[in-house]
Amino acid sequence: MTVQTLSELIRALARADWDTAEALVAEIGRGGWVGGLQVIGAAFTLAVHRHFPAEATPSDVAAWVSTTRARYQDGETLPALEMEGLIRAALGEPELIDNIPAETMIAAEVFVLGQLLLEKKLTPAELDEFVAEAEEVAAEYM
Repeated sequence: MTVQTLSELIRALARADWDTAEALVAEIGRGGWVGGLQVIGAAFTLAVHRHFPAEATPSDVAAWVSTTRARYQDGETLPALEMEGLIRAALGEPELIDNIPAETMIAAEVFVLGQLLLEKKLTPAELDEFVAEAEEVAAEYM
């Protein structure tokens, strides 16, 4: 798996190109997400910080997760507490992810990242900048 594949996934999520995103997730999954956690984690954290203000409360996060889950018929299968924990961890409460299984974590991060990018409605140039920043941040940890 390459950083380019992960960047393509971020772009597909931002475009709501679910078929491409699903195919890329499957491709990345076959490689065991080696190196992928850093890129997705960096993009997730950047998107969370751009969406939620510094003074966001746990209630603000819970409200966003609830509203987001309600948009999907299978929303009850999305892990609300884990999604909230991941967002809050990115906002400064890292202990909230201690007991989240890796598979749940990556799935929730990809889903939340996709939703936040859709809400932002980034232009192609803004998306390029976002992806470049995520790659740069991830490179520090790879």
